[in-house]
Amino acid sequence: MTTVLEARDLWKIYESGTNRVEALRKVSLTLGAGEMVAVMGASGCGKTTLLNCLSGLDEISSGDVFIHGRSLSQISDADLTSIRGTELGFIFQSFNLLPVLTAVENVELPLLMAGQPPSAARQTAMEALAAVGLEDRAGHLPAELSGGQQQRVTIARSFVHNPAVIFADEATGNLDSKTSDEIIDLLLRLNNERKVTMMLVTHDPEIAERCSRVLIMQDGRIIEDRRNEEE
Repeated sequence: MTTVLEARDLWKIYESGTNRVEALRKVSLTLGAGEMVAVMGASGCGKTTLLNCLSGLDEISSGDVFIHGRSLSQISDADLTSIRGTELGFIFQSFNLLPVLTAVENVELPLLMAGQPPSAARQTAMEALAAVGLEDRAGHLPAELSGGQQQRVTIARSFVHNPAVIFADEATGNLDSKTSDEIIDLLLRLNNERKVTMMLVTHDPEIAERCSRVLIMQDGRIIEDRRNEEE
């Protein structure tokens, strides 16, 4: 299996005055192409910090992260921003859609920022919305969409640029159980069809069991790394 992302001896330490919090403690892992990895653990164990450090959203205290063999610690801020915009996708619990843009305008935004011509970006964004079953809502503002529909727009935006890895932090946390199941079904289908690597933070063991691999965190460390048997 081709390695897409590798983390080596990650530490993330927060210090304020005499207070010191070791949010990540010597974490190492690799993500292979097409894996769907769940990250579980109690609140405050470092799950979100891990995602943020792996994706370059947070600066690590020591260690390194490699995307397709390229060190994130050895590149400029401009190059890091470029990698986040081309190699990585993000799905947030709070959706993070721009309220003044329509669904298709939110989805095409990463493509426009990467320099794609508007006509090509619009076509690709419409195809992404079709993939999540929302082509008929393309012209709607976020406020005109349900929570589940907004999360589908977020998912479409996360893969519209064909990233190497998609990070999802409690992607179903604000949704009811039926809608949550539908979103997980969608992510599993996209993972299978597009072979994109996904890493999901979740508190739900049922969601974790549907992933190909599960990481359990405790006190800033990965204490268990297991693969689920294929059905």
